Amino acid sequence: MKLMIASDIHGSAKFCRELMDAYCREAPDRFLLLGDLLYHGPRNDLPEGYAPKEVIDMLNSIAPAPLCVRGNCEAEVDQMVLHFPVLADYAWLDVNGLRIFATHGHLHGEDNPPPLCPGDILLCGHTHIPAWREHEGFRYLNPGSVSIPKEHSPHSYLVLENRTFIWKELGGDSYHELTV
Repeated sequence: MKLMIASDIHGSAKFCRELMDAYCREAPDRFLLLGDLLYHGPRNDLPEGYAPKEVIDMLNSIAPAPLCVRGNCEAEVDQMVLHFPVLADYAWLDVNGLRIFATHGHLHGEDNPPPLCPGDILLCGHTHIPAWREHEGFRYLNPGSVSIPKEHSPHSYLVLENRTFIWKELGGDSYHELTV
């Protein structure tokens, strides 16, 4: 199974369009969004190409494909316009024999993990910084941000295929791999 993972679109139609191009190119079996889809939030500047209504149309065009967890910028009104569930705070996934706790990162994150079993993967967005770190008993992974990357990181997403995570720029170039 091939899983594509993205986070923190923040209403940017420009970068969502690039993400949709990557989605078509990758042709994943499942598409996981880690929240903060439509709004930029009070701590972020407006991302380039800010147009939440266009993002709604793009994401709805692939519904019901996305599996999504709620970010700190999601609200109940977002569920009224999106054609797939967006309000779950987390999801447990079993992909290619890997047990993954997927969440945005504002409730549970690297420094405040949920109860995890040895070998589990904590998959978060929220920080806008790609990450792959080993902790005692779990791995913390972050795909970075589609529209507002921080700390000079690229506009990015993540692919999981055959127990290998591949961090990619929106254009498709990979910049890190991790086999677990």
